[in-house]
Amino acid sequence: MSFKKFFTVAASALALSCAAGSTLAADQTYVVGAGGTYRPFEFETPKKELVGFDIDLIKAISQASNFKIQLVSTPWEGIFATLGQGDRDIIISGITITDKRAQMVDFSLPYFPAEQVIITNADAKIASLADLKKTQVAVVNSTAGDIVVSEELGKSSTAIHRFDNTVLMLEELYRGGVDAAVGDVGVIKFYIKSHPEKKFKVVGDTKFVRQYFGIAVKKGNKELLDKINAGLTKIVADGTYAKIYKTWFDGEVPTLPLK
Repeated sequence: MSFKKFFTVAASALALSCAAGSTLAADQTYVVGAGGTYRPFEFETPKKELVGFDIDLIKAISQASNFKIQLVSTPWEGIFATLGQGDRDIIISGITITDKRAQMVDFSLPYFPAEQVIITNADAKIASLADLKKTQVAVVNSTAGDIVVSEELGKSSTAIHRFDNTVLMLEELYRGGVDAAVGDVGVIKFYIKSHPEKKFKVVGDTKFVRQYFGIAVKKGNKELLDKINAGLTKIVADGTYAKIYKTWFDGEVPTLPLK
């Protein structure tokens, strides 16, 4: 074989190899775990299809970073364990970034500002977190709301009522089984907007610090985390994030700390 012919064959093989590598990258599919009861971030339609702000966001991120995803409804209880077990590659479920959780998983750049709020019936005389010490309080198990109320009342306090999801928590409040509930402001405001007949009111407190939601991957999976961060940065820059935000929430689109 002449050198010229050998070079041509080698170049063709290299081109095919690169093309195959590009195809493999584009065809990479990651299993995404998301809760099915956390409106408006992720919830199931009657046909069991996952929809919501988080769902639209991860779809846009995957498209921007050229990878495919498979969405799987995943209960909040035990959702972090699915990463370690390899059952999920990504979890997105309105997860507040905390130092404790960052020891178990790696978080993306923040994608949604979140702070806790107190929700009560309209005539309740509750004006602060301190007022909860004499009440029965509902939270969603193992959430940021659970953490802050546990710090205020004591983790083993019998005044804390823990539920599997926000809807169950707020139904208990409406029935009068508890005096107040504590949860994420985005979810609470969406629920109030959807149920004006329940006449709930929202109460803030200076102890509720601004936090952020993040997308989680298995500890050490830098390659996947970089793809997610690149996609998030891109959709914020090109206006896709703002479009998704306005689909689900009223008000001004938040400025995210992406640097």
